[in-house]
Amino acid sequence: MILTTCAACAAPLAHDAPRCVWCKTRYCNATCQHDHWRRGHKQICKKIHRGGNAEQYHADKKCKEAVAVAVEACADDTKGQTCYICTEALHWKTKEGLVRGCSCRGTAGFAHVSCLAEQAKILLAEAEENNLDNKALNEKWVRWHTCGLCEQRYHGIVFCALGWACWKSYVGRLEGHQTQMSAMSLLGNGLSSAKKHTDALSVQEAEMSMRRRFGASEQSILAVKGNLASSYEELGRKEQALRMRQEVYSGNLKINGEENRGTIIAAQAYVHSLFDRRRFAEVKSLLHKNIPLARRALGDNDGYTLRTRWLYAIALYSSDGAALDDLREAVTTLESVASSWKRVFGISHPETPYVQDALKEAREALARARATSGQVPGSAPA
Repeated sequence: MILTTCAACAAPLAHDAPRCVWCKTRYCNATCQHDHWRRGHKQICKKIHRGGNAEQYHADKKCKEAVAVAVEACADDTKGQTCYICTEALHWKTKEGLVRGCSCRGTAGFAHVSCLAEQAKILLAEAEENNLDNKALNEKWVRWHTCGLCEQRYHGIVFCALGWACWKSYVGRLEGHQTQMSAMSLLGNGLSSAKKHTDALSVQEAEMSMRRRFGASEQSILAVKGNLASSYEELGRKEQALRMRQEVYSGNLKINGEENRGTIIAAQAYVHSLFDRRRFAEVKSLLHKNIPLARRALGDNDGYTLRTRWLYAIALYSSDGAALDDLREAVTTLESVASSWKRVFGISHPETPYVQDALKEAREALARARATSGQVPGSAPA
């Protein structure tokens, strides 16, 4: 599960490592268990047991900490507002404050993490009670990571808090249950969004081990590999990330075809790894092919479509000896993307400044090239 290291010596644990009989805390061997008992576990064992045993106790504690961090970070934005779900400023039970980590603007989108979590739990429980199919279950599951008002994904520490709330809600499911594995995946993504990449990697490796152990589908294994590759990149393991990105893209292309959302996302992630290796020719070739695919499959205003165009423009102006026509195309593309991005996601989204930075760099590259060629800005080429 998520507690992947020995409580006594912090060594990595196998999934079937020995546990405390009473509270289910895991150890690498009996020696560590006895040593931990003498060093203080004896005093808290019953408390952990009453809290639902080790995994549940840990999840509850981490969720409370993550919610507090998110509330504090959102304090300026949420001052004087109320939750759109319960209409209160403070949560009636937990006394937590408000957060907003989506693309809502104005007075919309303020909520308690506990209210968002309860809403998502109710929707999924109703779907499970009515024995709805996987498609319907997935539609309900979306509420764990996507705002019900603006329909954009949560990000940063708010997403991290929701990840812990989700894991807290489903950690008690039978090991290998689809909902439990989905909650583990959501937690890993939330930790990544909050830039807790070492923690995210630990969760993703545990998820990969569990999915393989319980015979998960090739598609779900590819999804976990994609998340692992993201963590490898953030932790500086670039070559490992590139190999895995290529594998994930090829796998999605084989299973789903080129106009599938998952394939387009995998292609975009593969491009990020190619960027790290400055392989701009491959980047331009792949993205030139994927831009029309993304527009047809996802629509012009989808985040992944906009990112695909954004990355293509960066490749155009980053290439050594970029032609004036390429630089003009980069500027034109980024002007369009920046406008659409701001309209769809708002100025508070963490990626909005990066789009503006890319546009600034493209314009500067074009100005330098024009100065070198002696062309007057705005004039037609000779």
